[in-house]
Amino acid sequence: MTAASSPIAAAGATPIVVHNPYDGSVVGSVDATDAHEISNLLVRARRGAQLSRGLPRHQRAAILEKTARIVEERHHHFAQTIVLEAGKTIVQARKEISRCINTLRLSAEEAKRNAGEVVPFDAYAGSERRQGWFSREPLGIITAITPYNDPLNLVAHKLGPAIAGGNAVLLKPSELTPLSALNLVGALREAGLPDEVITVAIGGADLGEAMVAARDVRMVSFTGGFATGEAISRSAGLKKLAMELGGNAPVIVMEDCNFDKAVASCVSGSFWAAGQNCIGAQRILVAAPLYKRFRDAFVKATCLLKAGDPRLEETDVGPMISVQSAERTEAVVDKAIADGATLLCGNSRQGALYQPTVLEGAVATCSIWQEEVFAPVVVLASFDTLDEAINLANSPEYSLHAGIFTDSLGIALDAAGRIDAGGVMINDSSDYRFDAMPFGGFKYGSMGREGVRFAFEDMTQPKVVCFNLE
Repeated sequence: MTAASSPIAAAGATPIVVHNPYDGSVVGSVDATDAHEISNLLVRARRGAQLSRGLPRHQRAAILEKTARIVEERHHHFAQTIVLEAGKTIVQARKEISRCINTLRLSAEEAKRNAGEVVPFDAYAGSERRQGWFSREPLGIITAITPYNDPLNLVAHKLGPAIAGGNAVLLKPSELTPLSALNLVGALREAGLPDEVITVAIGGADLGEAMVAARDVRMVSFTGGFATGEAISRSAGLKKLAMELGGNAPVIVMEDCNFDKAVASCVSGSFWAAGQNCIGAQRILVAAPLYKRFRDAFVKATCLLKAGDPRLEETDVGPMISVQSAERTEAVVDKAIADGATLLCGNSRQGALYQPTVLEGAVATCSIWQEEVFAPVVVLASFDTLDEAINLANSPEYSLHAGIFTDSLGIALDAAGRIDAGGVMINDSSDYRFDAMPFGGFKYGSMGREGVRFAFEDMTQPKVVCFNLE
């Protein structure tokens, strides 16, 4: 790790050791930042905000575009880092690199084009002799807190739009996967971004609270769990909040669907990244006449998935982020089975490696139905009518994405209109995401949107300029 990409830390700080989730080996270490360092972080961030605001739009764009090229040139190194610290398979890591490159390039484009609009003052009687516009101006300092499951691209989704908008960032990546974030920050600085524009700090909840509560911070962009999101909202005070707090994605499979496509897409969507995917399919609802056939095909395909060493090309499912996460998953599944669910496959564990698991018959009140599992676990259920399926899909109090498989345009549009979700994927699993689209949740805890253009607008503020020509 180069000094340019190291987190800010006090002398003598205890390092944070990063472990490989698959075999427990040490991948590296980073300096921990104490919460008491917040005043120093803010001094640096204030300088960064001035420097970032002063960068012309073409220069912000050029830095982001050059960073994308650096990541592309070092594709192998970035991918290996993700595999080692996050446990993603090498195939999945490569896809995340490609998405990160796209996110950076979208951010470069946004830096040049989203400047504001002319305001039609003469649309109001008495203002015929006024002319003007609004511009989009930086907020200043943004605190960004990112999770472990997409340790590179989710950081790019915070940093890219923030830089495009002329802001400075206090970045707190996950303590479990900080190396990918530091690699990206190093690439941005190598591409010409002034060092002070991004201040990296890595530590625990007390550090996060200090970074969130600081009065100089104008916005908090957070991706993570509901409990942490609620704590942030209590600590933040009067500032903008953008939060992506997870989901419990339903996928509806209608009788008229393309059967093979539905099975393959649902298997991929359920177990990608070992199920540690906020839009991964967790509840698959199948039309009753198709249910047995779908269940048997889905379980057969799931049993063919190879779980193991994420470095190997043939591995489909790598480890969960930690042994503790796998143990928690095992306990949740055991509880669902005790409450009446039937285990169709899986629910075996070796260390952090948890086999893809399929259940049926889970009661709708159990945690595995109502809450985000964030693990390679899927619940199958049947339904008789589309109304019933939509009611089942909408039953949890929060939602990000949903999916539906059908050959009927009418059914697809009807379902898309009635499903409470931030995105409805038609003839796709719930886990499809394109980095330019607006991304966020419905119902409880939904605040703001990611997706480069939408995050850019959240991270900037309008300023009106009006000329009185009288």
